[in-house]
Order: sequence, then C-alpha cells, then structure tokens
Amino acid sequence: MTDQDIDPAAMRKQYRSEIVEEAGLAGDPMAQFARWFQQAADSHLFEPNAMVVSTATSDGRPSSRTVLLKQFDSRGFVFFTNYGSRKAREIDENPYVSLLFPWHPIARQVIVTGRAARTGRDETAAYFRSRPHGSQLGAWASEQSRVIASRAELDRRYAELAERYPEGEQVPVPPEWGGLRVVPDALEFWQGHENRLHDRLRYVLDGEKWRIERLCP
Repeated sequence: MTDQDIDPAAMRKQYRSEIVEEAGLAGDPMAQFARWFQQAADSHLFEPNAMVVSTATSDGRPSSRTVLLKQFDSRGFVFFTNYGSRKAREIDENPYVSLLFPWHPIARQVIVTGRAARTGRDETAAYFRSRPHGSQLGAWASEQSRVIASRAELDRRYAELAERYPEGEQVPVPPEWGGLRVVPDALEFWQGHENRLHDRLRYVLDGEKWRIERLCP
C-alpha cells in the first residue's frame, strides 16, 4: 500500500443524533416509515426513494441492485421493472426479498424484509401513463438484464420507437413490464449514534399485530 492509497479501515465517522425511543415510534411500521421518509425528503437527500432491492434464486444465490420506490401504503412498497429482468425472474423463483433505504447523510437506514408479488395490470397501467414520454419508450427499448450487442443497438431501438410513437401519442404498456409490491413482515429503523451505539428498532409481524423490539447495534 502506498501513501496515496485509501485505507477503508481508517475511515471513521462519528454520528451525532437524538436517541430513538420506543415510546416515540408509531404503532404501525408504515406510519413510521412515512414519518422518516418525509424527514429524508425534507433533508433534501438525493433520491430519498432510492432503495437497494436484494433477491435470491431458488438455491439461495443472492443479487442486489438500486431501484426507485414509486408507491407505498398499508399494503407495502411498490417498484416497477421488466418482468424478464434478473430481479423479477428471481422473485418468480423465490418471492422473499429485502429492501434497504440508505439515508447516509442523516445517519439513517430502513431495512425491510417480506414477500414480493406482481401488482394488477390496472395499477401498472396507471403508473405507466404517469411516466415521462421518454421513460415510456425506454421501457419498450430495453429488454432489461438481457445481453445486447452495443450501445448503438439500444439507441437504434429507442429511435425507432420515438418515430413510431412521437411526443403526444399514447404509448401502449409493455406486456412484460409492471409493478412488484413487497408486503413486509419486518421493518428495522436504524439511527446512527456516537461510539457505534446505534439505535435499531425492529417491527416484527406477530400474527396480525406488529411487535417492536430493540436490537443491539
């Protein structure tokens, strides 16, 4: 290692935050997520709806990628993708997934585990219509996760679609594109503190009710 090399073991940051007490948490984890999500947005984080989605094959080989959360409510967390993509194919094999919201600038994380399933086509169509025209064309142009010969080939596909569906003309919803909803069975709210004595509060579904437990950091 030279003097110019960066040593990750020497990288340390002290977190200074208020203690998160169980009494201050919402009784429902989605209500608590809504609070923290609003606070992340109010802190002007870059894409606070960015989340790492981790999936695994039927034999347990994992993969992760960052996607954008597009909806959340009492039913769970929704994102959209090509159903032929690696993540969607792995979810077809194994519906258990993990979501991670890495809000590093405010020393917070939210970790979600649960099962993923496709949303209805009406829900998918409603969201697709709300996308910018270029993003609609991109959903058709990209056979997500498939090998492609070159960037030029991708650009050629897009240009052909732009000619077929000019701005202002309705683009049909791709049949192999749509929503995935993650229905949670546990949510962990992580708040960084000094000396690595972080707060970790986890909601666990116990029957039909949520139980809150504190984890050691």
